[in-house]
Amino acid sequence: MSTGTLPHPAPADGRRTAPSPESRTAAVLALARFEARELLLQIPVLLFLALYIGYTGWTTLSGGEGMDDFPALQDVDRSTQSAPLLLAIALFAGVNRAVLRSRRHSTDRHFDVLVMEPWARTTAHALSVLPFAAITALVVGLQFGWAALKPGAVGHGSPAELAVGPLVILLAGVLGVLLARLIPVGFVAPPFVIGAYAVTILVSASTQGSHWVSWLGPVVSDEGADPFPSDLVGRPAAWHAVYLTGLVVLLLCLAVLLSGGRTRLVAAVTVAAVGVLAAGVAGQSPGEPASLIAARAEASTAPQKVQVCTERGRSTYCAYPEWSGRTADWARVVDRIQSRAGGPAGGARLTVRQRVDARYGLDGDAALTPSGTPGTVTVGTRWGGNRVPEFAVGVASVLVAGDERSAGEMCDARAVTVMWLALSTQPDPMASLRRVRLDDSIEGSAIVLAPTDPLSMSAQQTTVVRELLMKPHYSVAAKVKAHWTELTSPRTSTARVAELLGVHAGGKGAPADSGSGSCEE
Repeated sequence: MSTGTLPHPAPADGRRTAPSPESRTAAVLALARFEARELLLQIPVLLFLALYIGYTGWTTLSGGEGMDDFPALQDVDRSTQSAPLLLAIALFAGVNRAVLRSRRHSTDRHFDVLVMEPWARTTAHALSVLPFAAITALVVGLQFGWAALKPGAVGHGSPAELAVGPLVILLAGVLGVLLARLIPVGFVAPPFVIGAYAVTILVSASTQGSHWVSWLGPVVSDEGADPFPSDLVGRPAAWHAVYLTGLVVLLLCLAVLLSGGRTRLVAAVTVAAVGVLAAGVAGQSPGEPASLIAARAEASTAPQKVQVCTERGRSTYCAYPEWSGRTADWARVVDRIQSRAGGPAGGARLTVRQRVDARYGLDGDAALTPSGTPGTVTVGTRWGGNRVPEFAVGVASVLVAGDERSAGEMCDARAVTVMWLALSTQPDPMASLRRVRLDDSIEGSAIVLAPTDPLSMSAQQTTVVRELLMKPHYSVAAKVKAHWTELTSPRTSTARVAELLGVHAGGKGAPADSGSGSCEE
């Protein structure tokens, strides 16, 4: 039997020989690669990684003809932050379990004969999350890039907002390592997650959602409002990325210190991480500055001061600078509707003005007040999908009633003329009728959505509109132009409108509209 010779015999006093920096680095990276593979083999991590990639890919690629084809990039960057949270929780539990593997299998004592120090193993466990952060960054980049390449994309994204997803993955991994060093007990990760969620809810409730408290969390979702111009978003995204970076490095340093890595380098990095963390907290904590509040108020109440106006045909189209390229889409809708209107409405000069109410912040959901200026039509900052027929309803309402305020008070048979003008120009009129109605129906009475105040339709008016939309538009258009004055009179009843346009006013027993203009039934 032959015996091997150790290239580096152990010292006689039994002490471990300190490895060189190069060999320690190589060993840490090798262990990090091994632990990354082990993490991927954990069922929860693999499941949530596949779920994250699959869900993001499906939502990104499956968008059809709708608002997804006209994204506002200053909203898209924020939409990439929530999806990685479940993967982050799975990685937090997985890394915590991996660090405690030796304790579960009672193999801790075997590490005493290895040249790799405990703090180096701790660093390797933290580094094992890097591939998952890289995958998250790749998914986030593809998600944002896909939206940015769409012809209808507007606005500007923020690299700091896009960095939140990968940083949350790193934070979850480092926190799992630190928890294992602080509390080396198995199955502590799930109770910790539940406790952290409960504490978050309690703190948020007790502070009434204060700005500085909200931004201490890893992800701050501001949703509800229509897209704002980029310069009105006002989120401290860059400072938040600095805060998360400092927090990740600080937690890693604490885990290394608890593992015995009390070197000058670690101490210096810890001090630097504290400084970065403090700078991030200080930068993101102040509320919205007075200048931002004033700019939002001006863009909401006096948009003409900050908009770019373009003449297209007979009408003027005014948009926030980032949306100036979308005026051609609005003009096509307006031109189609005016081509089927009669009387002076067919040649009326309209002013289509884009509006958004930014006074209540990104999580506000304020409705736009109708304009009382004759010939002015409101269009929002969203486009595509249901917003197109809703805008068409707004255009037709102004052509029939004169202004948006009067159109919102219109409860008579003029609604039939408005709805036919708006929907007969759509590719699928019956589908558009369903989409603009609040209850998604094509029968009975309903509320019709518009950019400002909604309209109301009675059951009889719905029947007449449905009959008109099933007829060839050219046969109806001639009658609309010939009887325009009577069709746009508030004194004309729905039965008379149906008679003029050659359709039935409803089945037997259907309540007849008097044409008095009253909304009361």
